[in-house]
Amino acid sequence: MLTNGLDHVATITNDGDRLTQFYVDVFDAEIESDGPEFPGGPRMIILNLGPATELNVFEIADNHEADRQTPMFGRGRLDHLGLAATDLESFEEIRRRLMAAGASDGVVTEFGRKISLFFRDPDLMECEVLCANPDVDPDDLHFATPSARYV
Repeated sequence: MLTNGLDHVATITNDGDRLTQFYVDVFDAEIESDGPEFPGGPRMIILNLGPATELNVFEIADNHEADRQTPMFGRGRLDHLGLAATDLESFEEIRRRLMAAGASDGVVTEFGRKISLFFRDPDLMECEVLCANPDVDPDDLHFATPSARYV
């Protein structure tokens, strides 16, 4: 492979402060930069979500794209964002925080070698947190089934 994965995902919001605070509170994201992308340009907030992954948030005051939510696979070319939890302990803390924030119902699903938790951020963008499945049986992989660990 010639790449190390995703560097960043860019999103548009009409409330950068609210969206930033959510990712700081739930994921311990760090604000790297907050200001115009270029002189006279839109506000751009760079959030570090991991050692090599950013969420670039563009605040566009009159853009209402974030207010429009459509079902999965009806959202255009970018359907959702998947974040990798550092380990199971981090996954469980993120799950707790998302549920406390009302951003997730807490349902954890097995996807083969990974477990997954879906959530919606304050702009209603559907996102997912994943980590290695601690209960994986390589000879009996389950996909899109509830994780017995969280039932």
